[in-house]
Amino acid sequence: MNEAAKNVFCFGGTDVNWVILREGTDLTLIDGGWPGDVPAVENSIRSIGSKPEDLRAILLTHAHIDHMGAVENFHRRFGTPVYADPIEVHHARREYLEQASADDVDKGPMPQTQEWWEKVQEVGATEDLQIDDVKPVSAGPLDIPGRPIAVPTHGHTSGHAAFHLPDSHAVITGDALLTAHPTSQFDGPQLCPWFFAHSPPDALTALDALEVLDAEVILPGHGDPLRMHIADAVGIARSHAHDSGYDPTRKA
Repeated sequence: MNEAAKNVFCFGGTDVNWVILREGTDLTLIDGGWPGDVPAVENSIRSIGSKPEDLRAILLTHAHIDHMGAVENFHRRFGTPVYADPIEVHHARREYLEQASADDVDKGPMPQTQEWWEKVQEVGATEDLQIDDVKPVSAGPLDIPGRPIAVPTHGHTSGHAAFHLPDSHAVITGDALLTAHPTSQFDGPQLCPWFFAHSPPDALTALDALEVLDAEVILPGHGDPLRMHIADAVGIARSHAHDSGYDPTRKA
């Protein structure tokens, strides 16, 4: 557990992160790991002296299965409302799927990509999850514990969103900006490997929305939290983009 700022907690599971915001006794969960990470997410809530029933809201940065595990589980068990970008609502319902397949994974560098793929299959990478009643949230402040601000960062998926915490000078970037990934050749600020992105050109453009935020604490979907001004982190990620396979015209 990393308390990145007061009442802002970042936890790591199977090569993926989730964030808990606390306001009094009420909680917001942002993302929820793989299906096999559900016990770890529940333990993370208990580790800060709370319980899953204290969740008042769950936010999805995007509806990839490595972020939906505990989200779907807690929504089904406890009735916790789930929110996402209006476009991503349709992805969470599985009206369409923008999830990397085994063939996409084969585009990554070997052998580390294959080792990662074998590992995550053990925690549910090939399971079929959907949430039919996700509620849409528009860009701007949200009236839920922690008071995050939704920032559209479409590209990694069509409706990907980041969440800004201006009072904490922090930003939860999901997969719009990482600090590491087992299939990546880089450490530090970077885009998610291109073969995971629905639209690599749009994923590059989404960095523009992050760059202008007042944030010096970066809480990524993968990799360790980082204390660095977001504009500097975006600059580093852009410098790595071409070498990591990103092309402004490329389709995944």
